Amino acid sequence: MLVGTLVLVTPAGTLPAELRPAAATPLADPAPTRTPRPTPSPRVTVPRPVIAPPPKTTTPPAPTTTTTSPPTTTSTTAPPEPSPTRPAPISGDDEAAAVVAATNAERADAGCGPLQTDSRLTAAAQGHAEDMATGGFFSHTSEDGREFDDRIRAAGHPAPGGENIAAGQDGAAEVVDAWMNSPGHRRNILDCDFVSIGVGFDARGNQWVQNFGR
Repeated sequence: MLVGTLVLVTPAGTLPAELRPAAATPLADPAPTRTPRPTPSPRVTVPRPVIAPPPKTTTPPAPTTTTTSPPTTTSTTAPPEPSPTRPAPISGDDEAAAVVAATNAERADAGCGPLQTDSRLTAAAQGHAEDMATGGFFSHTSEDGREFDDRIRAAGHPAPGGENIAAGQDGAAEVVDAWMNSPGHRRNILDCDFVSIGVGFDARGNQWVQNFGR
């Protein structure tokens, strides 16, 4: 079955006005369809993180030490003379005599008779004190090998009794006290059989020698 469309062609002037096509009106190109731009969303500003500056370290200043010197005073008076710490040294003879006196005092307390000073014992004791000071040794034996009785006999005394020696003591009282606090030396001092004594002293190192005779 054919379906067709009948088109009646009629001259334009013969058609009623209401059926006439409108005069062609020039048509403008349609405006391009513009896609509406989306409304921009409000701009959000994200704050950037703030980096704090590095801390400053301050080194505290070193404490200042203020030293004040005491005021200098000028004295118009001369300072007093310092007192001596020890008495002035006395001569060897005086030291020897003081040792004899101190020894006899100890003997008296023990009931023994006093010792008499003998020049031969004194010579032997003094010679040994000087030998020790010069040779720098401390012994009853001389550098030549002699013992105390050899030295006493060589000085002319026939009956040697004993010998005490010491070094470094400051004075007769100190050396006799040291001997009295030593059993062997004390025994010599308090031997009632001894009748004579001789003492030698050399100030070089304070060398002391005490010889006894029977």
